[in-house]
Amino acid sequence: MVLVGGYAGSGKSEYAKFLGGLTGWPILDKDSLTRPLVDQLLVALGGEAHDRSSNLYREKVRPLEYRCLMESAWDNLDCGISAILDAPFITEFSQTEWMQRFQNRCRSKRVSVAIIWVECDTESMREYIEFRGAARDAWKMEAWEEYASGLDLKFRPKGPHFVVDNSLGAAVALVDEARDVLSGGGL
Repeated sequence: MVLVGGYAGSGKSEYAKFLGGLTGWPILDKDSLTRPLVDQLLVALGGEAHDRSSNLYREKVRPLEYRCLMESAWDNLDCGISAILDAPFITEFSQTEWMQRFQNRCRSKRVSVAIIWVECDTESMREYIEFRGAARDAWKMEAWEEYASGLDLKFRPKGPHFVVDNSLGAAVALVDEARDVLSGGGL
């Protein structure tokens, strides 16, 4: 199992797709799997469909969204199918306990794991987010300085992981980094 995480606009989805193309493994993208349901759930709970920054989203909806993503991955793995998961994973990667439980569950299923953090500078993230023009990013673009000031660009997952630099003009080619992850992760 490969978990690809990073901040919005870091390029994690493109990297996950790149890995999927190299391996032939299915990509389980959090937004593709859950966005229509999450949007409707937010509205049903009195919020706004594209809101991903409120307490309502973080406390009531996000845990269910990530549960759906992880259950889809476990279903694939139980059938012997490797999977690439694409989501920010910021909360999960910051919790030593979550990371340990995840590693233990994978070990119990004899599943190899690669945790990938896609890093990116804020200027590049802003360009990527602006280019994709997604409704879920409206608040980020409207309040960019506030949003960007809340990002910890030094953040790294707790436990073993790979870092991929996806800043515009990054010196290391994505193909080389993908090969390093796939060969170094025991996958």
